[in-house]
Amino acid sequence: MLDVWFVAFSNPNISADGRWLYFSDFWWSSEQNVRPGGYGSDDLWKAPVLPVVDFNGDGKTDGKDVLGLANHWGTDDALFDIGPMPWGDGVVDLEDLRALAEYMGQEVVDPTLLAHWALDEAEGEIAYDSAGDNDGIVIGTCAWQPGSGQVNGALAFDGTTSILVDRVLNPSDGPFSLLAWVKGGAPGQVLVAQVDGENWLMVDASAGTLATGLIPPVARTPALALVSDAAITDDNWHRVGFIWDGTTRALYVDDVLVAEDVQDGLASCSGDLTIGCAKDMTPGTFWEGLIDDIRIYNRAVNP
Repeated sequence: MLDVWFVAFSNPNISADGRWLYFSDFWWSSEQNVRPGGYGSDDLWKAPVLPVVDFNGDGKTDGKDVLGLANHWGTDDALFDIGPMPWGDGVVDLEDLRALAEYMGQEVVDPTLLAHWALDEAEGEIAYDSAGDNDGIVIGTCAWQPGSGQVNGALAFDGTTSILVDRVLNPSDGPFSLLAWVKGGAPGQVLVAQVDGENWLMVDASAGTLATGLIPPVARTPALALVSDAAITDDNWHRVGFIWDGTTRALYVDDVLVAEDVQDGLASCSGDLTIGCAKDMTPGTFWEGLIDDIRIYNRAVNP
C-alpha cells in the first residue's frame, strides 16, 4: 500500500537571545507517525537562526566583508545590519561588527546560496552542486583543470562544451545574484543562459564587454540588454556578476559596479540553465576559456 505522509509545524518561538527557532510538529503516515530522529507526534525541535555574513558572496567571511560593513557604517542597509543577532537594530554599527566577528574564518553556512558549482572535479561528466541538488551534465569535452582555477580547479570550455542544469530559479520571482570567475571568452560568447529565456551573463557581440540579456517582462525598444564598458576577454581571471535587487539590474567586474539601470521587473522563465553557451545553443555563442566557481543566490549580493 502507498505510504502517505502529512506534516504540520506549529508553535514557532524564537529563543530570548534570538539564536534558535523552537517548533513542534505533527507527522502522520498510513503506517507510522514518527519523524526520523523523533519519537512521534508533537516532538519539540530547534533550528539555529543564522545571519548572512558573506556579504559579497565569495563563500568566505573575511576582511572583504569587514570592508563592506565599514563602507555602509551608519546606514540602515539591511544586508549589513546583522546585530544584535539575528535581526539587527536598524543601523550598521558596532553591534554588527561584533556579530560579524563571531563568524570570521569559519565555514560559511548561507541559506540564500541556491546553487554552487565549484567545478573542482578531476574526472567524469557531472558538475556537482555543493549547495543544492542542481548537478549539471557536461556536454562535450570534459577538460577538467584541477588546481588551475581561480578557486582550486576549473573547467576548460573549447567552444563546443556546455553544462546543462535543471531550473534553479525564475528571474521574475525576486532578487537574485549570479557570480562566477572567468578567463578568456570572446564577443558574442555566453557564460550562463536560461533555455526559452534570456542570456544571463555574456560578452556583448558588438562592444565585446560584459552584458546581460535579462530584460523586463514587456518588450520595449530600443533593445533592453544592459551592456557595460568593462572588457573581460584579456585572458586574465575576472570575477563577473549580475545582481538583481528587485528594481535595479547591475553588472560587476572584479567587485566593481560597471553598469546598472532601473527596471520594473524581469521577464519570467522556468527553463533549464545552460553554462557556457547561449539560451538556444547557437554556434558562436559557446565559451572558449576557463570558468570557475559559479554561484547563484536568492538575494542581492554586495560584491
